[in-house]
Amino acid sequence: MSAIFHAGISGARGRMGRAVSAVLDARDDVVVAARFDRGETPDLSLCDVIIDFSTPDASVELAQACAARGGPALVIGSTGLSPEQDAEILKAAETVAIVRSGNFSLGVNILIGLVEHAALRLDARDWDIEITEAHHRRKVDAPSGTALMLGEAAASGRNEDLDAVRAAPWDGITGPRESGKIGFSSIRAGGIIGDHTVLFASDDEVLTLSHSAVDRSLFARGAVAAAAWVRNRKPGLYDMQDVLGFRQA
Repeated sequence: MSAIFHAGISGARGRMGRAVSAVLDARDDVVVAARFDRGETPDLSLCDVIIDFSTPDASVELAQACAARGGPALVIGSTGLSPEQDAEILKAAETVAIVRSGNFSLGVNILIGLVEHAALRLDARDWDIEITEAHHRRKVDAPSGTALMLGEAAASGRNEDLDAVRAAPWDGITGPRESGKIGFSSIRAGGIIGDHTVLFASDDEVLTLSHSAVDRSLFARGAVAAAAWVRNRKPGLYDMQDVLGFRQA
């Protein structure tokens, strides 16, 4: 059995926080030492690692607090951070180990690799890329963090920066599509947990790569696996590619 570690949950009363609680409570190698939400001050010294699914502001505040005392390690799943907030997380990672991901699903992270390889091999002059994502009506950011990860993978496959090739939303009279652009579209409806599709389309054929989440617990299990992995790592900013061993940590 693995050594017992102490975990905290930030955003504990949210949908993902409750899912993480359920996964942690079912394990015999974890003690949940703290459950808290924004505005509550936990005793950080009780935790080896904190799993955070809160808000961008709360994630930054938590990362700064952990960095100020040299721990604990963090797993951050909040999405919709601004560039300035991203910079604060990166700064905190100089002092503590942080796993940050827009999606903790194993399947999604494999999809990311497939998308990058497809973009590498399909000429941008001939193949358009469109990324579609669907989530529940309560999600506040769009495109989703996962959709942007897929866009980054597609742009990386083409040796491009996503900001340089990201298309504006299709609306009104836009004119013909510009070659090499990557488009995004979002759906918000009902209780959809998360669907992501990357479409590669040429004049002659269409390749579709997709992933659908059927239970929110899959993200929680991935986040808990990330917490077990990162709790003893040296300071730095990691992602699920590191956790899954696709890159040398």
